[in-house]
Amino acid sequence: MIDLDLRLHRGAFPLTVSIHLAGAATGIFGPSGSGKSSLLHALAGLLPVDALRLVVGGEVLVDTAADLTPPAHQRRIGLVFQDHRLFPHLSIADNLRYGLRAPAGRGPAWQEVIDLLDIGDLLDRRPEHCSGGQRQRVALGRALLAAPRLLLLDEPLASLDRGLKRQILPYLRRIRDRWQMPLLVVSHDLEEVLSLSDELLLLANGQVAGQGDLMHLASDPARLELLHDAGLVCLMPGIVDHHADGLAWVRLTGPGHAHLACANCTAPVGSPVEVLLHPDDLILARPPIGEALSLTNRLPGRILQITRSPSRCLVAVDLGADRPVLAEVAERAITALGLTIGDEILVLAKAQAVQAR
Repeated sequence: MIDLDLRLHRGAFPLTVSIHLAGAATGIFGPSGSGKSSLLHALAGLLPVDALRLVVGGEVLVDTAADLTPPAHQRRIGLVFQDHRLFPHLSIADNLRYGLRAPAGRGPAWQEVIDLLDIGDLLDRRPEHCSGGQRQRVALGRALLAAPRLLLLDEPLASLDRGLKRQILPYLRRIRDRWQMPLLVVSHDLEEVLSLSDELLLLANGQVAGQGDLMHLASDPARLELLHDAGLVCLMPGIVDHHADGLAWVRLTGPGHAHLACANCTAPVGSPVEVLLHPDDLILARPPIGEALSLTNRLPGRILQITRSPSRCLVAVDLGADRPVLAEVAERAITALGLTIGDEILVLAKAQAVQAR
């Protein structure tokens, strides 16, 4: 739980953020220049502020009004950058030991961090002999060994290719789940943010433009327009039910019985997975439809909301899963189909367009 009240100026740019965050992880998203990185750097003590009060789990870490302004190295706030910031002349073990500033017994133990991040075989190496993904795991380990009350991740995966990103994301989720350590994650990649975060904080022009889950943010045309350049995705938890004809059938968690066929998923039956759907890959149709279609996935649902902005139209559909799915459709299609809130609808998707991981 985080309470944050911040005001600062960087030249002529003002940043004002006053929020309460209840989740374990919050993704900070917004257009370039909206103040995302400035927010993290100010919390970590790397930028001067006009005013700041930061309370984490009931503990006041910074309060300028009460003259509680510890320097960066005493704030118990970990900050991980996209470029790792490891010392090139030190071994991986010595880079990690640099983070051991917390009293014994407070925070994660050395071996616990080594095991969680799978970096035991790197300890004798120098950073130059490690891959980008390995260096990022070491940077995470160094931050954790300082026993932070709050962990800030500033574009932590931006320098990695898509394959490495998907390798690192599970480690970030392990950190979140193992220690219940509050995370603030800045990224330009909405998929990354949604994979880690319970809620989103949307910034624009140095102000809070919205707070909540993607469904909530996408329900408002102005906020949806701010997400114009984001690669919108829907992430839905599920369980691998069975494999057939080269496809994995995933049962979405929730009160319904929705199943999705996914190509290129080899997870064993019973494995929990995260299903990724892109709104522009989905097709809406009025039931009934004929069988002469190549689309494997045909899921019945009910329209929850229709949001129109100048650049896109999104239809939110309840499939009986834990989360609704968002389909991006043209305005002319909404008119042609006569779509309204509450309508029964079919959501169609190719199996090749559905990812499960």
